[in-house]
Amino acid sequence: QVQLVESGGGLVQNGGSLRLSCEASGVTFSTYTMAWFRQAPGKEREFVAGVRRTTGTTYYGDSVKGRFTISRDYAQNTVYLQMNSLEPEDTAVYYCAARLGTTVITAQYDNWGQGTQVTVSS
Repeated sequence: QVQLVESGGGLVQNGGSLRLSCEASGVTFSTYTMAWFRQAPGKEREFVAGVRRTTGTTYYGDSVKGRFTISRDYAQNTVYLQMNSLEPEDTAVYYCAARLGTTVITAQYDNWGQGTQVTVSS
């Protein structure tokens, strides 16, 4: 059974940085495409960033390009989201997700973490 556990959320000021972590267990980590999504109150869940399982190619949502960086550590079975130049609009619950397919930008992820809250104060 796939388990995804996020950490690293919190409260940060406008312009600040945070790094989220997502540790995967119960899986062969290298076979999964990994991604981060977020959902703000009253809004739909939004794709933030993803990394393809075979090539390591990364993808980003338009609103975070140039500010966020996704990476994965195969030795630690962990995917990270480095978030810089944070804005109040980035406030949301951030979710880690995993899927066996190679398509990254899709809503069809089979496995989800519990989420971690990120709040950016103005």
